[in-house]
Amino acid sequence: MVAKSALQTQLAGLRERIREHAHRYYVLDEPTLPDGEYDALYAELLAIEHAHPDLVTDDSPSQRVGATPDAAFQSVVHQVPMLSLDNAFNEAEWLAFDQRARERLGWDLSVGLPYVCEPKFDGLAVSLIYRDGLLVQAATRGDGQAGEDITANVRTIRSVPLRLLGDQPPALLEVRGEVLMPQHGFQALNAQQLARGDKLFANPRNAAAGALRQLDPSITAQRPLDFYAYAVAQLEGNAWPSSHGQTLQWLASLGFKQSQLVQQGRGSVFVQRAWQDLLDARETLAFAIDGMVVKVDDRTLQRDLGFVARAPRWAVAYKFPAQEASTVLESVDFQIGRTGALTPVARLTPVSVGGVLVSNATLHNIDEISRLDLRLGDRVVIYRAGDVIPKVMRRLEDDNAEAHTRRAPVSLPTHCPVCGSAVVRAEDEAVARCVAGLFCPAQRKEALKHFASRRAMDIEGLGDKWIELLISQNLVQTSADIYTLTLEQLLTLPRMAEKSATNLLNAIAASRHTTLARFLFALGIRDVGETTAATLARQFGRLDALLAASEEALLATPDVGPVVANSIRQFLDEPHHQQIIAQLQAAGVHWSDQAAAQDLPQPLAGQTWVLTGTLSSIGRDEAADRLKALGAKVSGSVSKKTHAVVAGERAGSKLASAQQLGVSVWDEAALLALLAEHEEGA
Repeated sequence: MVAKSALQTQLAGLRERIREHAHRYYVLDEPTLPDGEYDALYAELLAIEHAHPDLVTDDSPSQRVGATPDAAFQSVVHQVPMLSLDNAFNEAEWLAFDQRARERLGWDLSVGLPYVCEPKFDGLAVSLIYRDGLLVQAATRGDGQAGEDITANVRTIRSVPLRLLGDQPPALLEVRGEVLMPQHGFQALNAQQLARGDKLFANPRNAAAGALRQLDPSITAQRPLDFYAYAVAQLEGNAWPSSHGQTLQWLASLGFKQSQLVQQGRGSVFVQRAWQDLLDARETLAFAIDGMVVKVDDRTLQRDLGFVARAPRWAVAYKFPAQEASTVLESVDFQIGRTGALTPVARLTPVSVGGVLVSNATLHNIDEISRLDLRLGDRVVIYRAGDVIPKVMRRLEDDNAEAHTRRAPVSLPTHCPVCGSAVVRAEDEAVARCVAGLFCPAQRKEALKHFASRRAMDIEGLGDKWIELLISQNLVQTSADIYTLTLEQLLTLPRMAEKSATNLLNAIAASRHTTLARFLFALGIRDVGETTAATLARQFGRLDALLAASEEALLATPDVGPVVANSIRQFLDEPHHQQIIAQLQAAGVHWSDQAAAQDLPQPLAGQTWVLTGTLSSIGRDEAADRLKALGAKVSGSVSKKTHAVVAGERAGSKLASAQQLGVSVWDEAALLALLAEHEEGA
């Protein structure tokens, strides 16, 4: 029988190894142990603790979900109040804060104050108390004076250390920070909610709040929460760091996760630049932020500045423009897409969202309208981020619930609002469609716009206005008709001058030489986007091989599943589509055939590349096509899994993300050398 002292030593070693690897995985995002080996260590720990429950300690990794469900949360009084921050909503208000701070300090106006700029997480402020290095209490902010004891729930968060790193922890440490839910976790959670028929969370903050307020910690443990530390409120047994920047570094050494977006510098110009950088990067971040927190770095200066009743004078929340606003749903129209899909569009009382006046927003499909329980006249919340199309997020509850039920409901049309044909909806689909196909003017218009678009046949100058005129004048009915247009026909169009008509005909002629991938994408096959079209072109090499491919052969194509394979086969088997493809080829649309993928080396298979900025000697589209031909995946966003980022001139936030994540950055010359090396050997 193993002596108890030997077991205690073995357990201590196991716990330390597990804590170290968990810290690297959940905090540093730098795992050094395969998942299987980590799981084996954890299983060994559980087996010993199960056999010897008297040896289980509170800081053991096995105790992250160890508490039983509580009947209610206990109140916790904060020894140091959790104050809020004053806000600056624009540059003028930020400059006023900076001026007040310098005047109060009697600061030399020619010298900028030292500042630390941090992302303002859109989560929940939490206080953590450690005694002799062990987590003993976690509490919500509450009203700032008292919050709720959520210790059992916070212990389930992997990036919260149960025991501080280091051999000499402080006797008492109170850490302040933010609990949040990363975007990918939020999307996965809502997908699970939708699959179960449960109510969706409005945003990651609401989802994080709901997770922290679960009375059963085992439910909290299933939610993908994270914690970032940003302040120290109490400290005994150690000297206080002399600056906020040093405080953040010290917290990192104790095992707390830190944002990689923190910047330090001097003066108001530095802060404004840091704010703009963070705003530009906002949409690429893994978590939601709603501004930037600016703090005077030096603790002595902080003490001199002091506090007002509810906020420190040495810190301010420099907010981003609002991305949400409320307004009234006036009506709902149904637009027809190129595949016949009916998309409901909300017509709204105009409202400013993020500095842009919004009067329309997408509602996706009729199921979304039902889920949101929308009726005409309801007050709704609109969300807009960057260039993303505004969408209706949720309905605001009425004070009088009966008022909502008396309003007119939104129903799916039984006939196409454009051509009058029947609208059908398959049992397994959320989307309803007009059955008329290209005989519906709306579908024809959208199909032709797609065909001529830059990423498809790239017919420069053939924009929406001209397509609508060509259709209304009965000059074009299908994509093949574009290539039969004459100068005389174009000159019959209103406001079409001879020079413009000649330029358009030249652009149409130039588009005849294309690639198989672009041609397939331009056809507008349902469920076949740009990436799938490129994959099909690589897989089959020639159009005739694709036309003859069975559904089984299509399923052998990477990333092509049964739904996509069926859509491709249905499209290609339709006589009308076969006729159009033949007419396009007869009109001179051509490309260079290539060997099928199985006959070509794929040296970049499994790699993800990102292109950003302007490439001077090769277009980004061409660069993407050539990378894909070598087996690479080309993505629009940067992550830890990105193999490399190619940065051209005026590279923006993607370059910054790559540098923050430690992703390899290539210039255009290096990319061209790589392409030449592999293409020459192919």
